[in-house]
Amino acid sequence: MSNYPLTYKLSWLPRFLRPSLGGDARGFAPQAATLIEPPARKVRLAFIGDISAVANRRAPECDPAIAALLASADMVVGNCESPVVERPRAVVGTRLGTHHAMTERFLADALAAVGIAREKLVLSLANNHMLDQGVTGFEETVRAMERLGIRTIGTAAKGPVERFAAGPLTIGLFAFTQWRNADAGVFASRVSMQSDLGPRDAARGVDLICAVPHWGWEFRHFPRPETRLLARQLAGQGVGLIAGHHAHVVQPVERIGKTLVAYGLGDFLGTAFSRQPWPGRIGSILVVDLGMRGAVAAYRQHPFMRQRVGDHERLVPVEALGSGIRGKVESRLKAIFGTPAEV
Repeated sequence: MSNYPLTYKLSWLPRFLRPSLGGDARGFAPQAATLIEPPARKVRLAFIGDISAVANRRAPECDPAIAALLASADMVVGNCESPVVERPRAVVGTRLGTHHAMTERFLADALAAVGIAREKLVLSLANNHMLDQGVTGFEETVRAMERLGIRTIGTAAKGPVERFAAGPLTIGLFAFTQWRNADAGVFASRVSMQSDLGPRDAARGVDLICAVPHWGWEFRHFPRPETRLLARQLAGQGVGLIAGHHAHVVQPVERIGKTLVAYGLGDFLGTAFSRQPWPGRIGSILVVDLGMRGAVAAYRQHPFMRQRVGDHERLVPVEALGSGIRGKVESRLKAIFGTPAEV
């Protein structure tokens, strides 16, 4: 049913228990940088990681600094990793955590808790779990998003590049998944698996094209060569910004010409089991400031940690963590991003 290679499947549990720092760490960019002279007027985009209720029975707690950061953005873009349904259809799998599901109420409460205004939010539905509750669950998810007033991307029914206003700019969002957990025909007819922009006029009239791919292998801090090659192909097609998902751990940033690539932002809300090893609890918010012509003026990865508190999670900036865990997290981030962030 799925399209994962056997080696991928066999490595899932070992890498979940011990996320890997193995791979090629060369050629990546700093955690933050100013690329052009700061514009007099800017548009701010914030990209968050995967969102799920798997590790949460109720809405998260959120540090005020994280909520303020998200509130500062003109647009927030993330990945909705779970179908939004009132009653799971895959009952056993949902209880075990292999099949994802969250209620409309949970999603609404979670967004309120972290300070994301629904009218600023765009969520991708292009991920491997989107048909975990069947075709009916997918259709229910689309209707739930409409009721909540949340815009979505990454469905097969829409064109590859969808246009959204962010201040005076027009942003083109292009979402797709490399992976599926369901039959190819059923899945690909509903969820976008197209990894190229198609005709060049698909992005006509757009100030900046942002790709939101669900790609790579999970629980690896460095992207595989195939993923980096795909990033170069997207850059060659005119994509100026890439914010990836699916790895469930933070991955580095790369600059390919004028294209900025954040390979993996980790989870925004826990998508794996509630008792998860600490490296998988590190997430990141990518904040990008744009000039009036859509050029990336500056970017910064803002790492945080999802701490377990009973039946939910607390989102805490790294600098606000206790000394013991903070040292471990900072060491891991240094291994991923290398040199300190530019100022």
